[in-house]
Amino acid sequence: MVALPSKVLKINDAAWLFAESRRTPMHVGLLATFSLPEDADEGYLGRLIDNWRSVRTFAPPFNYLLAGPGLPRWKEIADERIDVDYHLRHSAVPSPGGERALGVLVSRLHSQRLDRRYPLWECHVIEGVEVGKWSLYVKVHHSQIDGVGGIRLARRMFSVDPDDRDMLPPWAIGMSGPDQSGVEKAPRKSVAKVSQELDPLATARSAVSVVSALTRTYAESLTGLGGTDHAVPFRAPGSVLNTRIQAPRRFATQTYDLDRLKAVAKAADGSLNDVFLAVCGGALRRYLTDLDALPEHTLTANVPVSVRPEGAASVGNAITFLYTELGTDIADPVERVHAVRASTQLAKQRLPHAGGVLMDTYTSVLMSPFLAPAVLGVGGYGPPDANLVLSNVPGLREQRYFNGSRLEAYYPLSLLFHGQGLNITGVSNAGTFCIGYTGCRDTLPHLQRIAVYSGEALAELESALGLVA
Repeated sequence: MVALPSKVLKINDAAWLFAESRRTPMHVGLLATFSLPEDADEGYLGRLIDNWRSVRTFAPPFNYLLAGPGLPRWKEIADERIDVDYHLRHSAVPSPGGERALGVLVSRLHSQRLDRRYPLWECHVIEGVEVGKWSLYVKVHHSQIDGVGGIRLARRMFSVDPDDRDMLPPWAIGMSGPDQSGVEKAPRKSVAKVSQELDPLATARSAVSVVSALTRTYAESLTGLGGTDHAVPFRAPGSVLNTRIQAPRRFATQTYDLDRLKAVAKAADGSLNDVFLAVCGGALRRYLTDLDALPEHTLTANVPVSVRPEGAASVGNAITFLYTELGTDIADPVERVHAVRASTQLAKQRLPHAGGVLMDTYTSVLMSPFLAPAVLGVGGYGPPDANLVLSNVPGLREQRYFNGSRLEAYYPLSLLFHGQGLNITGVSNAGTFCIGYTGCRDTLPHLQRIAVYSGEALAELESALGLVA
């Protein structure tokens, strides 16, 4: 038998494995909801499940097994060694169904750590939520995929053609191949970009940029110097979000019209991301006020930023991070979005001009004080690196389908750490903006309120700007 290749993980990917415990599973997920095609009969989902079970071809990372001992590495295993009946699950919510029942089921599924004796993924087809609809929940270990990688997998999996049938399941699609819109998105580099990468002087300038960014960031963290509207690690206030967590999760969702958010951004002279962050800041301000636990200083968010080249498809993470203030200390919604915009612009200015290995090095050093407590299991005892993670991932622009089923919503689910009991991630989907709220069940027993308050914070911002909700 020919030996299949193995691959040692980058430190930024291995960290998610080292940080994993029973109470802090390190997988990410998606929850997609579909409307059945008009010609679907009662056997539609049953046939879909049977067809998927018959697909025994597995593409990376779905055929990767964690190998040891020694340095963590992925070992590519033969298709016949993978038990599709273990990874593919068919579920149903109890009658009479409904979104709340779906949320309860997905929260429970997302709470369970992936078994390292198998490739680190699960796929759940869920029915019974509503007549004429079905849902898909997929989870994959974060060491293998980040948010942008998940969207690129979705682009390859979901078609723009409602008449496409016999479409492949995610494990046969993998992380490489053409977009289902029919456009091959291969990574391209200009001659100037290639020349810059080969230029020793340009490489030296990038290295200086990385060292300078790290030095300034942690000098400000240690000394307390720097502008008051510039967020840096470990200057976040203590809050109820930043305690030790337990394994059970809660999950909530919100969906907004994308044009609505863009209109608010234009009126506020900001970006869609500024509005998203400010709306979350307004929701958290109200939620913490209800608990009589609002810190005097603004909450700080850790915001992932993709550094993956356009079109590049690979297993693992290609992200760095910036820090921004959320204006939770500001009552006026317009002033809050302006404060968020100013803080975010300052954070972007501090990102180094680098790529590849240098950006990986920057991210590793930047996040080491954050990931070290997670790996050692001591997070939540000292001051927080940031109060929560907030992520905005560019998603699917066109209306998408799977086997004729119309993709109605696409919600991201994320991971939590000791000391960070809430993650909010938004993703665009065919003219809508879908937000997933992942929280620790014990830390945030009323997570749904944060989701509801987000909608009210958006309406409040519209009113203050003179827009019609």
